[in-house]
Amino acid sequence: MNQQQRVAILKSLIGNFEQFSPKIKVVAKYISDNPENFALESMRTTAVKTGVSTFTLTRMADVLGFDSYEDLRQPFRQALSGTTVLREDLSWLHDQYDQGTVGKDQVSFAKTSIGNVVKSLQSNDLEKLERVVAKLFSARTVFVCAVRASYALAYYFHYVGRMSLPSIQLIPGQINSPVDDLNNAGPQDVLVAITFSPYSKETIEACKFACERGAKLILISDSEIVVPGLHPEEILVASTKSTHPFSCFSGAMVVLENLIALMVKNGGEAALSNIKSYENLRNEFSAYWKLPNSGDQ
Repeated sequence: MNQQQRVAILKSLIGNFEQFSPKIKVVAKYISDNPENFALESMRTTAVKTGVSTFTLTRMADVLGFDSYEDLRQPFRQALSGTTVLREDLSWLHDQYDQGTVGKDQVSFAKTSIGNVVKSLQSNDLEKLERVVAKLFSARTVFVCAVRASYALAYYFHYVGRMSLPSIQLIPGQINSPVDDLNNAGPQDVLVAITFSPYSKETIEACKFACERGAKLILISDSEIVVPGLHPEEILVASTKSTHPFSCFSGAMVVLENLIALMVKNGGEAALSNIKSYENLRNEFSAYWKLPNSGDQ
């Protein structure tokens, strides 16, 4: 029941986000992005992190129909005990922890990265994934957009994904603005945009431009709430928590890998045939390095 309450609260925060006052929006996004922290932190700590007063937090609870701030927080606290954890044997991490400073750092990173993978897989339900794949296969063109560090993710998704879905196009191309490549986008097209906090202005502008043209927007990000006024048809959430100053992309990669697997499955024999044709082409032009005379006995 507590887990269901938690999910219902998060859905309410996301669904009513545009109607909230500016300060309530800040708190709503924080809770949506950091439900575990919200469950464990004191009211004062949450107020400091969000830059609002404790009165605003109390007002948040009232807006959502709770008698007190603690009543709002309680479902999040109780849901923690039921959180699914990775059940694989992680004893090797304990062995590394005793191997000096590097070992301790490695354990911290490994737990964070594994946590990102698990949380990212849990955050996206099967019905949403099914809808996303259906939209991709029904589109005239699937534009995949990202800039800066996220561009590497977009490049990989395009490089592998086009073998099962030839309609994928990576943007920006030729060092253009993404908007240039969306000039002819329309209702028959889909834009898959990848951006994580701090959100790229170029990517957000491309999202808004594509929506103005009637294209369907699928966003891959670290939050259900990215910027006010942006309303994607679907958002796939990836956890990007990190032990260093930059986002950790282990969760983002597993979301993309999940999509690719579903695309290959959905593409059936046509997708497998297309993948095979790429492999034949690469072998024909000796794309892969081989040991000299490796075929000789």
